[in-house]
Amino acid sequence: MFILDSNKRQPLNVKLYNQIKDQIVTGKLPPHSRLPSVRDLAGELAISRNTVEYAYEQLCTEGFIYSKARSGYFIAALDQEFIIRSSQTRVNSLRHMFAEEKQYTFDFHPASLLPDSFPTAIWRKLFADCLRDNAGALTRYSEQQGERELRGEIQRYLERSRGVICEQDQIVICSGLHDSLAIVAQILRAEHSQLAVEEPGYWIPRSVFQNHSFSITPVPVNVNGLDVEYLQTTSSTVVYVTPSHQFPLGYVMPVESRLRLIQWAETVNGVIIEDDYDSELRYHGKPIPALQGLHPAADIIYAGTFSKVLSPALRISYLVLPYPLLARYHGLFGGFPGTVSLLEQKILARFIKDGYWERHLRKLRTIYKKKHDLLLGAIERHFGSRASIIGQGAGLHVVLELSAHDIEEKELILRAQAKDIRVFPFADTCLVDAGRNSRIMLGFGGMSPDKIEQGVKLLYQCCYEA
Repeated sequence: MFILDSNKRQPLNVKLYNQIKDQIVTGKLPPHSRLPSVRDLAGELAISRNTVEYAYEQLCTEGFIYSKARSGYFIAALDQEFIIRSSQTRVNSLRHMFAEEKQYTFDFHPASLLPDSFPTAIWRKLFADCLRDNAGALTRYSEQQGERELRGEIQRYLERSRGVICEQDQIVICSGLHDSLAIVAQILRAEHSQLAVEEPGYWIPRSVFQNHSFSITPVPVNVNGLDVEYLQTTSSTVVYVTPSHQFPLGYVMPVESRLRLIQWAETVNGVIIEDDYDSELRYHGKPIPALQGLHPAADIIYAGTFSKVLSPALRISYLVLPYPLLARYHGLFGGFPGTVSLLEQKILARFIKDGYWERHLRKLRTIYKKKHDLLLGAIERHFGSRASIIGQGAGLHVVLELSAHDIEEKELILRAQAKDIRVFPFADTCLVDAGRNSRIMLGFGGMSPDKIEQGVKLLYQCCYEA
């Protein structure tokens, strides 16, 4: 029996085709069983004969059914075991994987942004301007490394605000950090096979480099950032670091450690990947200058993104490659066009050139600093001496170190979810050991001030009163 779903906005023949196919691949319609005649099924479903014929003909063309002269249509003898396993199991898996993410009232995710922070009106205006001024350019592929205009604006911004010393020809525009790191992994894997990462640290570099057959070596983090002495005892020749604001603990690598790290790279003919992921969001004093500026001629790859301040949905990031690695980049990707929307690149270049980027940064620093301070005050009021704060003063999150705490992290997360609170697992930042599960990452970027206060109060109840 077939029932057409009236809620789905599809042609009737497509609905019928999909339903019959689904019943075939799940084994509900056994091989060689006869389908209703075109006339009977049309009458049963109150649809036209043509609709049924279109569905049957498509199924017949694809081999799901076959016809016999003057006998009708029959189910083809397919390998049912394979089809059921490969289709239904995979469908269930994909449904779980791509299920819509729950929206929480109190979302402490460390990468959440203020929902209305994107400069929509300005972007709309620049979109119209760039569409009008670059209509002819939309019929061609963008430059391999990205639009020259955007690379020039990024080069000037990095030199002025981050102390990065480079030429615009060294900049490559990419589609987000994972795309940037995938390019780097392909550039390096001919001569390198091990990546050292911070422990605890960001999970994306580990995953990307593992996907490109690198071995991953965790290196402990202390108050000076990545432990360079420990790094020197490993056999790794590539290291990924966040020296200006270590993720997730927020430590700043002092200049002495930075110089020792550069010396290590020169000694082992190694490469440093510097991720400056949220360098703009520093609330006290000036932003910490980039590691790359200490030795521009060294093999230091500088990675930046517009996701943390402007929009993660734009998928625009960039690399600054030292010239020896730039030559290798061209050898690998010389025949490929750019991967980022040309129009979005034009808009972003104009956004920076016309001063909107700097104004946007100043505005968000003010907003996020207020939220940062509200969060610290709420933690002090509700947790008191039962928690110490790690990594305050920058970025979009802090880390709580809990005392007198024996709840497993998974249990804490479940308790938080019961109160409509989202807490990101700190264990995900650890490759080896999550320790005593006494640390909690609290992001504040996407939360309103009143929710910060209430959310921290409820979180305290999850930790100590549940």
